[in-house]
Amino acid sequence: QVQLVESGGGSVQPGGSLRLSCAASGSIARINDMVWYRQAPGKQRDLVARITRGAITNYEDSVKGRFSISRDNAKNTVYLQMNSLKPEDTAVYYCYMAIRETRSYYVNDYRGEGTLVTVSS
Repeated sequence: QVQLVESGGGSVQPGGSLRLSCAASGSIARINDMVWYRQAPGKQRDLVARITRGAITNYEDSVKGRFSISRDNAKNTVYLQMNSLKPEDTAVYYCYMAIRETRSYYVNDYRGEGTLVTVSS
């Protein structure tokens, strides 16, 4: 079975930085897209950043220039470097990965449990 575990969340003052990590484990043959979403209290879940296996990235407009997504294929891990954090970045951040397990022809989406980021003075 595949599991995704996020880490790196916490509380930070406006203007601060955090680095989120999400590591996948299990019987993994290949990971395609890796994605970070976030969900603020009372709001829908929104895509924050995506990175393809070939390292092509795209970002939600409000985080462009402040957040950076990267991946380490050897470690089955995706990162989200968040700089110049704002109170409106406060949310639970989830990672998603499109994974093909060993002995399978199919790619399925897996999601982590989420990590809380709080930006407040």
